Amino acid sequence: MNNFNKGIFSASLGSFWWGFLGVLYFKYFSFIGHIELVVHRCLWTAFMLILTTSYLSKWSLFFKIISIKKSLFILFLSGVLIFINWSVWIYAVASNKIIDASFGYFIMPIISVFFGFVFFKEKLSKKKIIAIILVCISIFYLLITYGSIPWVGLVVAFSWGFYNLLRKTIAVDTDIGLLIESMFILPFALIAFYLIYKSNLNDFSITDPILLVFLLLAGPMTVIPLFFYVRGVELSGLGPTGMIFYITPSLQFLLGYFHYNEIFSSEKLISFILIWIAVFIYLKDLYENN
Repeated sequence: MNNFNKGIFSASLGSFWWGFLGVLYFKYFSFIGHIELVVHRCLWTAFMLILTTSYLSKWSLFFKIISIKKSLFILFLSGVLIFINWSVWIYAVASNKIIDASFGYFIMPIISVFFGFVFFKEKLSKKKIIAIILVCISIFYLLITYGSIPWVGLVVAFSWGFYNLLRKTIAVDTDIGLLIESMFILPFALIAFYLIYKSNLNDFSITDPILLVFLLLAGPMTVIPLFFYVRGVELSGLGPTGMIFYITPSLQFLLGYFHYNEIFSSEKLISFILIWIAVFIYLKDLYENN
């Protein structure tokens, strides 16, 4: 198997993990409440990244980045965005809004293309312009028909889009950047965990070792697919892996609709049809230019 195919396989595995295994895991443990679940994801992701940074002997890179004030500030901002993204996504999973979250991940790459045009003066092809227009029409259609903003999908999409935008402005390994972001989030997660514990609202306890072990897996469930996907990007490039990423929202949508029986109204169907057409046009453009 050549490097390109290895990259495709790795990116596919990461996307499958995010879209299928991740949803099943966080949905299953949503009974503890989405706030405590977010806290555990923050805590054990930081712990997992500390272990991987030690194992891969990358602490020199960590200290190099934190010595640069600009990079540190950008990673603080991106840390806030990744926290928002995690929080809203877990809320969506716990609140039977997985389809709404998948809407966000369907439009996110197209929003990133628009951000590239606005902030980096990247050229837009006709197909990408059409895709962006269709996304806007889909969002406005939901706004008009529902009378409210489809905020779950939009927050998921824009928080991740701005996150990628910020990370593009600095040179830092994905895992080291996420470690620094996690370290910014960690104090707040510890305070939140303490308050949950003091209020006797916690499900995490040493008296329930099975639950304890499974909640510790929130870290690996976040970090492992990231490593797979980033490795895929390194071996196969952004274009091909950008296409493969759509495995994630597709699986989320299928799980939400068929497995968790979420409500999918005719208004949402029309909106999603517009999004799927936009995605098809966007992917066709990616294919033709790679």
